[in-house]
Formats: sequence, structure tokens, C-alpha cells
Amino acid sequence: MKSAVETLNPTRVRLTVEVPFEELKDSLDAAYKKINQQVTVKGFRKGKIPARVIDQRFGRGAVLEEAVNDALPKFYTEAVNEAELSVLGQPEVDITELKDGETLNFTAEVDVRPALEIPDYSGIEVEVDAIEVTDEDIEKSVEQLRERFASTSPVERAAEDGDVVTIDLEAKVDGEVLEDGIANGVSYTIGSGELLDGIDDAVKGKSAGEEATFTSELKGGSAAGKEAEVTVKVTQVAARELPELDDDFAQLASEFDTLEELKADSRKRLTNMKQFDQATQAQERVLEKLLDLVEVPVPEKLLEDEVNTRKHNLEHHQLGQMGLTLDKYLEIQGKSAEEFETETREAAVKGIKTQFVLDELVKKEQLNVNQEELTEHLMRRAASSGMSPDQFAQAVVEGGQVPLLVGEVARGKALAVVVEAATVKDANGEVVNLDDEEETEAAEASETSEETTEG
Repeated sequence: MKSAVETLNPTRVRLTVEVPFEELKDSLDAAYKKINQQVTVKGFRKGKIPARVIDQRFGRGAVLEEAVNDALPKFYTEAVNEAELSVLGQPEVDITELKDGETLNFTAEVDVRPALEIPDYSGIEVEVDAIEVTDEDIEKSVEQLRERFASTSPVERAAEDGDVVTIDLEAKVDGEVLEDGIANGVSYTIGSGELLDGIDDAVKGKSAGEEATFTSELKGGSAAGKEAEVTVKVTQVAARELPELDDDFAQLASEFDTLEELKADSRKRLTNMKQFDQATQAQERVLEKLLDLVEVPVPEKLLEDEVNTRKHNLEHHQLGQMGLTLDKYLEIQGKSAEEFETETREAAVKGIKTQFVLDELVKKEQLNVNQEELTEHLMRRAASSGMSPDQFAQAVVEGGQVPLLVGEVARGKALAVVVEAATVKDANGEVVNLDDEEETEAAEASETSEETTEG
């Protein structure tokens, strides 16, 4: 077999392959064997029909077609490997010449990863938010904890903001009560915004036994997105009582003995959260600067596939779970279809460029992924997917996704290398020293969201 490569553009090549006919022997034998098992000829046992009889009865052309279909993937793969190409997606194959007993010639056009030059990235400088935990932040954190330990007691008065009311609901659309439009004994905190728009105004000022009717757009169920006439009846009003902020509360709500210890722990936790957010911000901004340094051509077919995948996942998975259509989602977001299309395409381009550049960095820096790193990443991905580590690992193995997970970890490490080499300062002009583990986790978290699909 002989092959040659012609570069059509930075992301597409044409392979020209010439195969001497004798190299088709194995595929021809396999073709005769397959046809033998599929047909019957009077006077011959099944599977024992001579090749010349098959040629006479069914045509040599049918055998050649079967043999070529069997052989093409093998010769294409050999040509790709010989040229050391990193191909993307499926090739467009064209048989240019097939002479029985002489030769098989074909061409294959396919997208390839572009050759990238990674410049010196040590000069990258970015600014991130400064870490600042105020007394107000601490008070807010403790108050949220206090809210969780609030108690309620029924009161004989009209409902007010912050009260917990027990209500019965009935929703009608076009005058008809919906099958799933009745709910009794629902507990609702006025002002929480957890139910329907308009319900707060409807129940405020109402006492037990009183009802009101209002119009609202349904957020879920069989009539999601439709305007409904909702009748709400208050069956009980209960006032929320917050515990006193003292040492007794600290002992009730935490492992600490005093309120001051609880506040000190809140400060520590908020500082850790802001440090992680800072590391994530540094990673994102360093990545932006890195992508600006590298010229990355994007294969059009890969881009179209990525755009369609993102649209499909949003429309049929994320929005489907929320009971929203794409049109309704765009209306809520205040975006036009054209704006959505532009944003999706820009995100897809960034995702592809990110993967190409970081993969090139993995090779340049000779980064490897060990079993411990892969296991830690798998545990994080399992947690975010809502599956147990064993379930997630089984799904990854059965789906042949292990190389993808290895790629995610390697790209996270590559970006961590760049962040470490960059100068990161906070808004106060102070140099930020990022923790390696935190930095890598932030990189992996971002990289997971930028994954693209290759063929």
C-alpha cells in the first residue's frame, strides 16, 4: 500500500491511497465466505459453494463490493497512522479506481487537529478579586443558620411576611380544573418565592379559612407555561420564631460551645470559599489570555456538531427537566433566537479551542495522569452527577469513556501549569499564591464544562 497526504486547509487533509490487488486477498476470502453463508445453490452444500460458481451466479462485482467495504477501514487506518495524523470525525471516502486483479485506489478527506504553536506563556498577568470577609458576611451566614433552626407556632391573626401558611390550591386553565392542578396541605413561607408568582399578595392579610383567587403562569405540570386561574385557601397561619443568638444556639446548631467560636468557624469557611472562587477566577482569566496568544483554526464540521450537541443537551435534557421549551427559556432570559445562536456558537468555539490548546500543552509538557488522580477526578464527577462512585465508574467503563476522563484530568493539569507560571494579582495589587490542589480542581471543573466530542 502507498499513501500520500495533501493539506487542503489547516484543519482538513486528503489522503490518496493505492492498494495492490494482492493485499485484498484476505478481504476477498472473507467476502466469499460471507456470501457462502448467505446464499444457496442447488447441488452444493451451504458454505461449500466454489468461488467460480459464486462469480457466475451472483457476479464478481458483488464479491468485490463486499471485499472493498471490508478492506477500506483497515487501509484508511493504516494510511492515517503512517502519516501520523490526529483525525477528527469520519472521513469522506471516494473510490477513484478499482481494477479487478490489479489495483484499488481511493481518496479520503477528513478533518484533523491543527498544528499549534504554544508560545511562552510565563508572561501572562491577570487580576482577580481580593479575598475579603466582612463582619456583615459573618452575620449573614449565622443568620442563615439561625433561619434553619426557626420554629413555628399557629397564630389567630391574618398572615404577614415571613409567616408559614398551610394552604390548599386549585388551578384552572380555560375554566377547567387541571387533573394535576389540586394540592392540599401545602406549607409555604410568605416571601420565599418558592411557589407561584402572585401568591404572596394573595395570602397576605388572609386568616385561616379565608381564600383568594389570582392569575399566574404555571411553572410545571401538564400545563406548564400557561396562564391559570388559581384559588388559594388558607387553612392555618403560623408565626416563625427564631432562636436567640447566644451560646445555647451555638451548641444547638453546631459542634461549638460558644457563639464566638461559631462565628470564627463561619469566617474560616467563607474565606475558604472565596479562596476557591479566586482560584477559579484566576484559572478562567489565565485561560482567556492563553487562548488570545494561540492562533487556533476550528474545523467547521466539528464546530457544527458541537453547536448541535449543546443545543440538544439544553433543549432535551436541562430544559426538559424543568418543563420549559426553548422558546420559553429564551423569553425568560430576554434573548432572541439569533442571540442564543451566536452565544452558543461562541461557547462552542471556545470549548474546541480550549481542548486543542490544552491537549497540545499536555504533549509539550509531557504530562501524565496517574491512577490516584484519575480516581479523585472520578469521585468528583460522580458526586456532581448524583451517582455513587461505583455506579459512575461502571457507566464510564461500559461507555468506553475512560480516555475522556483521562483527557479531562490531563487538561486540568495543563491549565494548572500555565496558571502557576502566570502572575496573578488581586484587586489590591497583592500577588496571589494559589494552592496547587485547589487550582487543579478549579481547572478540572471548568474543563469538564468545555468538553467537546471527537469521532
